[in-house]
Amino acid sequence: MSGRLRALALEVAGPLAIIAVWWVASANSTSLYFPPLETILGRFRDVWLGTGFTDHALPSLSRMLTGYLIAVVVGVGLGVMVGLSPWARRLIGPSVEFLRALPAVVLVPFALVVFGAGDGMQIFVVALGCSFPILLNTVAGVRGTEPVMIDVARTFQFTRSETVRRVVLPAAAPSIFAGLRASLALALILMVVGEMVGSTDGIGYSILQSQRLFAISDMWAGLIMLGSLGYLINLLLLGTEQVALRWHRGLKARTRDA
Repeated sequence: MSGRLRALALEVAGPLAIIAVWWVASANSTSLYFPPLETILGRFRDVWLGTGFTDHALPSLSRMLTGYLIAVVVGVGLGVMVGLSPWARRLIGPSVEFLRALPAVVLVPFALVVFGAGDGMQIFVVALGCSFPILLNTVAGVRGTEPVMIDVARTFQFTRSETVRRVVLPAAAPSIFAGLRASLALALILMVVGEMVGSTDGIGYSILQSQRLFAISDMWAGLIMLGSLGYLINLLLLGTEQVALRWHRGLKARTRDA
C-alpha cells in the first residue's frame, strides 16, 4: 500500500509543480498571448463548466468515440483475419502498408470532398486513421501466439471460432491494447483537426474561433479542456486494460518467481 501511495504522490507532484510554476510566473503578466493562469482558469470555469461542455465537448466526444469504436471493430476483426491467414496477409498487406504510410491528417481533404463538412467527415477520418495502429498491433499479437497453444486447442477439438475466442485473442490481448492506446492519442488529434476544418461546434472549433477573435484566455482554456479529456479517457482505457489483462500480469509474476 505504501508503494502505491508513493507512486500516486509522484504522479500528482509533477502536474502540481507545473501548475505552481505557471501560476507564479504568469501572475503579473500583461501579455495578450500569455495571460495569468488565474484568468485562464476563470475562463475555463465560466466556459467549459457551463454551456461550453454541452455545446462543444459532448459533440466532440460523441464523434471521436464513434470513430474510435468503428476503428476498434475493424482493426481487431481484420487484424485477426490477417494474422491467422497467410493468403489474407499477402492479399491486403501491400494496401495496408501503402495507406499506413500516408499521414492521417491528409485524409481530411478527401473526407471533405466525399462526405462534406459535418459529423460524417469527422467520424470517417477518426475511424480510418485509428484503424491502422490497432490493425498492425493485432496482427503482431495474433502471429505471436505460441504454436503449442494452437496445438493444444486442436487436441481438445476446439472449433475455429473457439480457438480464436479462447486462445488467440487472449494471447494477442497485450499487443491489441498497445494499439488501442496508440490510436487513442491519434483519435484526439484527428478529432481536433476535423473540427477546425469542417465543423460548427466541438473543442477544436471553439479553440480556433477563440484564436480568430483574439480571445486568448478562452483559447488556453480550450487547450486545458482538451488535455484534461485526453488524460481522463486514457486513464479509463488504462483501467480497462488492467482489469482485462489481470491474468497476464499474474502469469508474468509467477514466471519471474519461478
